[in-house]
Amino acid sequence: MTDESSADASSRSAKMDVVTDPVLDAVHAVEASHDTVHVIADDEAFLRAVERLSSGTGPVAVDAERASGYRYSQRAYLVQVYRRGAGSFLFDPIAISSFAPLQAAIADAEWVFHAASQDLPCLAEVGLIPSSIFDTELGARLAGLPRVGLGAVVEALLGVRLAKEHSAADWSTRPLPQSWLVYAALDVELLVDVRDALAERLAASGKLDLARQEFDAVLTRAPKPPRAEPWRRLSGLHTLRGQRALAIARELWLARDAYAQEIDVAPGRTIPDASILAAAAASPASQRELASMKAFSGRASRSQIERWWAAVEAGRTTTDLPKLRGGGEPGLPPARSWADRNPAADRRYKAARAAVVEHASDLDLPVENLLTPDTLRQVAWEPPQPLSVTAIAAALADAGARPWQIAETAERITSAFVAAEQAPPVNPASES
Repeated sequence: MTDESSADASSRSAKMDVVTDPVLDAVHAVEASHDTVHVIADDEAFLRAVERLSSGTGPVAVDAERASGYRYSQRAYLVQVYRRGAGSFLFDPIAISSFAPLQAAIADAEWVFHAASQDLPCLAEVGLIPSSIFDTELGARLAGLPRVGLGAVVEALLGVRLAKEHSAADWSTRPLPQSWLVYAALDVELLVDVRDALAERLAASGKLDLARQEFDAVLTRAPKPPRAEPWRRLSGLHTLRGQRALAIARELWLARDAYAQEIDVAPGRTIPDASILAAAAASPASQRELASMKAFSGRASRSQIERWWAAVEAGRTTTDLPKLRGGGEPGLPPARSWADRNPAADRRYKAARAAVVEHASDLDLPVENLLTPDTLRQVAWEPPQPLSVTAIAAALADAGARPWQIAETAERITSAFVAAEQAPPVNPASES
């Protein structure tokens, strides 16, 4: 197996390492021509691949392919792993009994991802959990690269162009087409070289430590709590009039979600949002009337008509009518309403936001990476009293800010808050 350095990567074409082990040759890795890519789909070959990965050196590049838009679940349908001195391996999670041997073999290594937050949940489902990561997408943002998609980053740092035509493919397909597998293998083959190039850039600009803090935050971030009323995400819901129509839409959404989960198909592939809205607006009086609606379409619109009619009937008869407007998610009110609801907080937020934006520009960082608007809003709504840098730093920490973010922003936010509170209130009428 060749072990190319990152310096070599910029001059080579996008070729994969060749695995020379005769036992593994037919079941894993990518041949030099990229004409043939094999997926490991049995436990014996898997254990041999794990042995090779264990003998490799340095960080481990990891990626996973899901079937978003095709399946209800977010499970991994392909796991790709690359390590220098070992090569690239494509694993079929459906066919492999347990990933525990792989977890044990690479648990102590640094795992390299591109946009780690997308892959960590589905990898955790199969028992693959890193202890440390390097996120090349996040690293590219912190390094000031103008475009941070994998293809753009690889081209900018290594001079290699990657095709991304299969990023939205249905990875639950079996067998997987060769062109898809080549695409999937390339996603990890160059990732360690990208990691090294980014680490050099971040170190040169004094950002490597803050990048490490951001990577750790991604790794330890708690999942978002489920929405209180997820059915309100229906596209076009605002066009419905009246609580009864909303009730029908809610019941149809719940029925569709349950059915989609049952058969593991993306909800929109059973009946689309437009069908739910059409039925909710029409409020059909019978199953026959619902079935006769041309606007009520979709792959399962007729095969599951009894299910949909039961939902419509439940919405037509329920006494649990939803509010015309959702109560919103727990937390602060929208920033656009602050000027009326809490003018002092609005002044504090706007003043501090301007200071944070200016400093982000000085640091050549996206402002959302220096400090997210949500974190700043939490502190601005009801800041600690009396105002001090120490108190603001503690409030930022409570809101989830990392030490480097606090060091860069606490003093500026405190000064902005003080200035906003000392400034005379603005008469809204005078601004018109």
